[in-house]
Amino acid sequence: MSLTKLRMSLASVFGALLLTAFFVTDGGAQANSVKKIADGVWFREGDIKNEGHCNNTIIEMKDYLIVVDANFPSGARLVMADAKKLSPKPVKYVFITHHHGDHDYGSSVWTSAGATTFAYKAVAEEMKRYEPKRWQDTAKTRKDVAELKLDAPEPPKQTFDKSPYVLKDSTREVQFHFFGWAHTRGDGFAWLPKERVLATGDASTNGAYNNTADANIGNWPKVMAAALKMNPQFVLPGHGPSGGSEILTGQAAFMTELHKAVSQAIAEKKTLADLVTMRGEKPVATSIKLPDGVKNWVGDSLPLQVTHAYNEITSKKPVGELPHS
Repeated sequence: MSLTKLRMSLASVFGALLLTAFFVTDGGAQANSVKKIADGVWFREGDIKNEGHCNNTIIEMKDYLIVVDANFPSGARLVMADAKKLSPKPVKYVFITHHHGDHDYGSSVWTSAGATTFAYKAVAEEMKRYEPKRWQDTAKTRKDVAELKLDAPEPPKQTFDKSPYVLKDSTREVQFHFFGWAHTRGDGFAWLPKERVLATGDASTNGAYNNTADANIGNWPKVMAAALKMNPQFVLPGHGPSGGSEILTGQAAFMTELHKAVSQAIAEKKTLADLVTMRGEKPVATSIKLPDGVKNWVGDSLPLQVTHAYNEITSKKPVGELPHS
């Protein structure tokens, strides 16, 4: 699809989003809080500011619990303790939404406690692509990773390649979906059709938490459109407070506006140096301005996100496909 046709398609889906995208959260961030979303479904907001922890979802089945995302090891232990407070049932499954350390590096903590980790097949493929280097680099700065004394992260014990993968019993159905490459090649979603609850991993965040290094920025809004077709009432993002479908529409609008603004600058013959100010090898400022409607997602990472978008557009490849560590 041409860039012009892609923009027209995205505009038809998200044209009205900028009017509503700013009105997102159901309250401020509440690190380490546990919120009941529906009967037997809880959202635990991780402490990203101080500990780098992701959010988790805890789902009660007839005889066991499912947890969405393994977190870092220290986060895994906190989630495990809270799960025990919520239900005496064991955690049988931990669904890994993607391969990043804050969502995956606690996997061995869970499997040591008897749980089975599982993910969409591309999560394991991404781990082969980037590990063990990322694990070893992280172990130099995170005590909870280093103290596991492992040479590499533990891959998911099970993977699936047909979407959706379903876990179902007499009390509840949980579907695990892959909608395409957005944040990573392996982005997984957990969907509870009866309760209309969607846990998204970092394919959507509620705030300025987007890491675009392994992303497909141009395709990201399409993934959000597919998720929106589920018509969720509750959206549980990878970082930031829970909310509704406005998290998905706002996430899509941010990526759409980022891609559009950088594309326009490229059409005006501007170079990356014109758009981004560097300090050494680190992007620290950008001349790109995005609309107020997406400011919930704009933060200190915008210069790097502009760099990634520029590289993706000029190379005509997803930025996550370009060489990087």
